[in-house]
Amino acid sequence: MTNRTVAYQGEAGAYSEEGVLTAFPDSEHLPSQTIRKVFEAVEVGRADYGLVPMDNSQAGSINETYDLFLKHGLHLVEETVVRVSHCLMALPGSNLDDLAEVMSHPQAIAQSEEFLTSLDVSVRAEYDTAGAAKRIVDDKLERTGAIASKRAAEFYGLEILAEGIQTYPDNYTRFGGLSRDARSLRDATKSSLVFGVGHVAGSLYRCIGAFAERHLNLTKLESRPRAGRPWEYVFYVDVEAPAEEPAMIEALSEVSEHATFTRLLGSYASGFTPR
Repeated sequence: MTNRTVAYQGEAGAYSEEGVLTAFPDSEHLPSQTIRKVFEAVEVGRADYGLVPMDNSQAGSINETYDLFLKHGLHLVEETVVRVSHCLMALPGSNLDDLAEVMSHPQAIAQSEEFLTSLDVSVRAEYDTAGAAKRIVDDKLERTGAIASKRAAEFYGLEILAEGIQTYPDNYTRFGGLSRDARSLRDATKSSLVFGVGHVAGSLYRCIGAFAERHLNLTKLESRPRAGRPWEYVFYVDVEAPAEEPAMIEALSEVSEHATFTRLLGSYASGFTPR
């Protein structure tokens, strides 16, 4: 991936950047303020690839990401899983008891709720975990803590006051690699697609049955409202098979017979969950 530019949401030291380091080693990084801007950077060619959060083992699907798949014609070509271990950090010399405020991304705050309730502090949402750490340094914010990764603390020179503060220790985020090119970066073992169904009895059953009849395992099935069409829903599906596998070709063909639309988001190698 040398000389490839990869866009990700957040500042240097964000969990998204950790995913980039794993999925796209030796690449140039393009920090972006929002997930939408990651999609746009890849679509217009400012970045060769993008890495976006798709699911968290505690919080579930990142709905914004899935909604953006329908608005952009990009392909999923990679998957990587990052272990999320939150730390509370502040300016060097700070004490835990002196903190008056803690800030971070809303999901990091929610994932650390049990720990935060034990502190006498106010909580403020920021657009990014590493961005919160950066703001403390840039604005020299005393009595203020940030929830971010250990790597972010090291990057911005902050002192870690508490480690592993997430409520549940086994906390992972799955990231997807975006590209204008549909070719997987590694040998594909998994596929993602989205389809819609009309208000016809049994249509969803027939779509899902197309995979079951061919013994294709679904690792995700989730519905989302279809933008601009009240009370219509689309279904996102992950299947443990590459799109070129004969059984998958047959299944996708059958789904298309019963769905209002079908779109293959991409085939890619399944990401390894770190321990």
